[in-house]
Amino acid sequence: MRKNERTLFFVAGLLFLAIGLAGCSNSSGGGTSAGKGGILSKLTESTKSVTIPEGTAISVSLDQTLSSKGNHSGDEFEATVSAPVTIEGKTVVPKDAHAKGRVVNAVESGRLQTPAELSIELTSVEVGGRWKDLQTSPVSLRGKSHKTRDIEMIGGGSALGAVVGAIAGGGKGAAIGAAAGAGAGTATAAATGKKDVSFPAESHVSFRLRQPVTVDVKG
Repeated sequence: MRKNERTLFFVAGLLFLAIGLAGCSNSSGGGTSAGKGGILSKLTESTKSVTIPEGTAISVSLDQTLSSKGNHSGDEFEATVSAPVTIEGKTVVPKDAHAKGRVVNAVESGRLQTPAELSIELTSVEVGGRWKDLQTSPVSLRGKSHKTRDIEMIGGGSALGAVVGAIAGGGKGAAIGAAAGAGAGTATAAATGKKDVSFPAESHVSFRLRQPVTVDVKG
């Protein structure tokens, strides 16, 4: 009888242990599943696609000097976004984001009737760790005349960006001038020695989108 009782107690203990382990396993599995579901939900909710409309200005600071003498068409350059781009109060391109651009046209100053020309455009910007291609109107500088030491900022297209930066050859921080609004504007500043034109490093240049672009942002 005692042997049967011990056997019964032993079996009952094993049963309770099995039930307890099963309960812990279910509880743990449910918590893990819920946790995974919560993380996925947060990831889904934290990403939203926003379209930046045509005509929006993207302002950058150039990371290096670009000149009509030292650069050629097709040369690439890097820049840093100098002001956040906001849509309906939401920042879609943050300040200090990395950007890239390209020299569209570069003509070195000649001796006779060939004024220097330099045109650049912004081609991409990094948002949320991903690069987004851009189509922007070019910003251009052109030597006005070999009889003067002026350069003229010219426009191409219905909405050009504006440039505010250092005077060519004159050091950082001085203003070249700005062309704002839908139409193109002009501004003048001193040219360099051989009447070549340039965008010095740290010049602030504003480009306007020719086509809308969609980016994914958190929020």
